[in-house]
Amino acid sequence: MAQIDARQKLVHFLEEKAFRPVLRANPENLPQNQRDKLKDLQQRTEQEIERFHGYKSADDVVTNFRRDLSSEPAKKVHRELRQLGLPTIDDVREEFDRLAKQLSVARS
Repeated sequence: MAQIDARQKLVHFLEEKAFRPVLRANPENLPQNQRDKLKDLQQRTEQEIERFHGYKSADDVVTNFRRDLSSEPAKKVHRELRQLGLPTIDDVREEFDRLAKQLSVARS
């Protein structure tokens, strides 16, 4: 039960700190050439949320969070988000690691 609670807390943290700000961004506030990029990033972000919700344990969330920090596709998404002034999971890395450690799921 504690593992499920930790998983939920970690996923909720990522949703609130990194994913929801992307979903709330208004494409109408951007130049036309960036609107399509934002819409694409919002679709990808929705898929990321679903993916993180699908993990069965807090360890899975932490493992995949760390993979997403360094994978080439994720780095490309991070660059695109930064160009639009939006947060990335890399921006919340330290806070996420502290929460994982507090929940006793931090892995070296």
